[in-house]
Amino acid sequence: MEDGFSASKLFNQGYSYTYDGVIFLPHYIDFPTDAVSLSTHLSRNIPLAVPCVASPMDTVSEAHMAAAMAALGGIAIVHSNCSLPSKLLGYTSTSDCENLKGREVKIFDKMRDCKSVDYVPWNYDLAKIEAILDEKKSDFVVLERDGEVVNVVIKDDLVRLKGYPKLGAGTMGSDGEWMVGAAIGTRQSDKERLEHLVKAGVNVVVLDSSQGNSIYQIEMIKYIKKTYPQLDVIGGNVVTMSQAQNLIQAGVDGLRVGMGSGSICTTQEVCAVGRGQATAVYKVSSIAAQHGVPIIADGGISNSGHIVKALVLEASTVMMGSFLAGSTEAPGAYECIKVLHFVALGGIYPQSF
Repeated sequence: MEDGFSASKLFNQGYSYTYDGVIFLPHYIDFPTDAVSLSTHLSRNIPLAVPCVASPMDTVSEAHMAAAMAALGGIAIVHSNCSLPSKLLGYTSTSDCENLKGREVKIFDKMRDCKSVDYVPWNYDLAKIEAILDEKKSDFVVLERDGEVVNVVIKDDLVRLKGYPKLGAGTMGSDGEWMVGAAIGTRQSDKERLEHLVKAGVNVVVLDSSQGNSIYQIEMIKYIKKTYPQLDVIGGNVVTMSQAQNLIQAGVDGLRVGMGSGSICTTQEVCAVGRGQATAVYKVSSIAAQHGVPIIADGGISNSGHIVKALVLEASTVMMGSFLAGSTEAPGAYECIKVLHFVALGGIYPQSF
């Protein structure tokens, strides 16, 4: 007895479905949750413990996000709008914002001085850092590598990280360091950027374009694979099988799928091209799987159900932008706002002001 459509029947009718346009039917469960493995591949040679990728957006992925994602078994793709390294002037913590009386407060006025803080090697684990903070009765430590500040850790970070689920080892390369990706374009200047990225130890590069099926990207893929054969290259973005086939033939190690589905993407509105993300993921994955090329479902992820749908439709990973923007690990300014929480009786939802 037929009860619902199979994926092949649903997605071969000529319609374009978004994540919200499809729903899966429940089945029978005969295994415990701890038997579920989320391990996957970002690209041919980059394994991940969890299928989560931080998008190369300047409001999402920089050093802090890259370290956090790798520590949890995922990976971040650092954006290409990076500025020159900045000087560490000071720091603020959550507790500094809790008792503010007004919203118009400059962060400089609340910033604590870093002159007397402790500096430790960049590769110290959290247990060693916590021991130093307890011994020194401090709430802040600077991570240093070759005389350069590479990160900071505050006590609030340790408290928060202890609440994370235990996911085992993070995403580490053969050199024992966290893996990280970086975005580049297809211009001549990007070849110079690529050279610096390779020297810095990047593990994978993503060709960042809303339309990946172009002569410019195909030539860039061939250049990278010839010049740096050990480096994995992810092409895209694509939404059709023919687009994917062109980039696979050019030599990509992974594909980024999505066009116009991101929260700030206007490709469909401006250029009148694109595809519903559910259909795009299913169609591209069907051709990519034949060549052993993992795909990234890029865009349209606004809740955990969308992640499930992308993975069931054969995406290897999901790329998230707005889902992660505004988090502690994301770059950008923070506004400290005092919130009053009222709970009403009689079944009325609580409200915050």
